[in-house]
Amino acid sequence: MSLTLPRTLRSPLLLALLACLALVLAACGGDDGDDATTSTAGGGASSTAAEAPQGQAIQRNADNAKVTLTIGSKNFTEQKVLGEVYAQALQAAGYTVKKQLNLGDEQTALKAVKGGQVDAYPEYTGTALLSFFGVKTKDLPTDPGKAFEETKAGFAKEGLVALPPTPFTSSNEVAVTQETAKKYGLQKISDLSKVAGQLTLYGSPECRQRLDCLLGLEQTYGLKFKKFTPVDVSQRSSVLTGGQADVSIVFTTDPQNARDKFVLLKDDKGIFPPYNSTLVVRKAVAEKAGPDLEKTIEAVNAQLTNQNVQELNARVDLDKKTPEEAAAAYLQSFGFVPKS
Repeated sequence: MSLTLPRTLRSPLLLALLACLALVLAACGGDDGDDATTSTAGGGASSTAAEAPQGQAIQRNADNAKVTLTIGSKNFTEQKVLGEVYAQALQAAGYTVKKQLNLGDEQTALKAVKGGQVDAYPEYTGTALLSFFGVKTKDLPTDPGKAFEETKAGFAKEGLVALPPTPFTSSNEVAVTQETAKKYGLQKISDLSKVAGQLTLYGSPECRQRLDCLLGLEQTYGLKFKKFTPVDVSQRSSVLTGGQADVSIVFTTDPQNARDKFVLLKDDKGIFPPYNSTLVVRKAVAEKAGPDLEKTIEAVNAQLTNQNVQELNARVDLDKKTPEEAAAAYLQSFGFVPKS
């Protein structure tokens, strides 16, 4: 599989693959004794120490095939990639896996997992605290660990299990072009107070009701924009570069931020909490799936850093790979599954 990434980004995934390849080639000169490779049939993990320098290969457990897991995701690139990473990893661990990606916004996804349409989906701690559990901006934890513990407790009351979170955090950000920042002297969100009435803000349709979006900008920052225009999340960057939006809500992990040199305004009043991702699972399903479920998710989460996730998003948004292809490249590059 090709691991070509945008020229503007240096890829730790690509470097990992090259390192793996070099080690594998070096190993070819040695003997091929029984301890060199451990393999399993039916799509399970197969690894050598050379193939997995940064992660342990997922071990297939035949008993897991008795458990069917339907993995869902919300409706934007990063979520679809995460859904694919988890689906493919759990399949490698032996589970029978189905996918229902592209469910919709966070409320739709939560309804789907609570109603049994899906068994699990990735959610962000900050989103859960603000959208599901009613935490006020002034009470938002700034520590990622505390944010996760509060999120975990909230989901537990709903009969859901929040598995240990990813290292990366995908926060909402208020973005403007360099030209707009220079024109109005914008460095932090508060700087918009004198000019918001002249500017058009674009954000996702649910942005109107979210405290980490338009609602928070209005209530906490006191901003009144000339106009708010809802837009599909896939267009949050193009509306800035195309001139339709003066201000847009983007994610920290959007590869377009670096490519288009957007200015991300500092959240000086703290409306954006930590947004580490956690796989939310129905409790009954988590218990039935056994320890391999959490073990597998923790393993593949380890390399989901901000930089790696940004580059996985770039594979889809810039290089036009599918989420399935991007996820497979990630799992193979770090030795979680064998290379195809």
